[in-house]
Amino acid sequence: MRLVIQRVKEASVAIAGTVKGSIGPGLLVLVAVEAVDTQEDIEWLCGKIVKLRVFDDENGVMNRSVQDIGGDVLVVSQFTLFASTRKGNRPSYSRSAGPDIAIPLYERFLARLELDLGKPPATGEFGADMQVALVNNGPVTIIIDSQLKE
Repeated sequence: MRLVIQRVKEASVAIAGTVKGSIGPGLLVLVAVEAVDTQEDIEWLCGKIVKLRVFDDENGVMNRSVQDIGGDVLVVSQFTLFASTRKGNRPSYSRSAGPDIAIPLYERFLARLELDLGKPPATGEFGADMQVALVNNGPVTIIIDSQLKE
């Protein structure tokens, strides 16, 4: 799985003009699923999300997690995170898992994140044409790939 995590003041996702999910201060997490992803990847990533210290403490140092601040998480599926632009100008998405693999893993990811976070994350809708709005705080944007473990 590949994640793009953004610290936000607020974020929302809309489908056909209707807001499906929204949060105040917290994290916007864009998620792409790869066919080789496992439950171990899900557990590792969800642990990282809830414990990632990217929020300021009283001294202005990024030393607090989304759990520490009581923040929320908005999760949006985004298969294009695995785009390859190696050849030509039209990206290839062949590393992204197809819906038959990606949807169950994405749902297990959401369930595990809810367990680790202690509350359900806000979400978009897998495979839908979504419009994402956010106010990036910092900006702070972090990319995590479970295959690279970095």
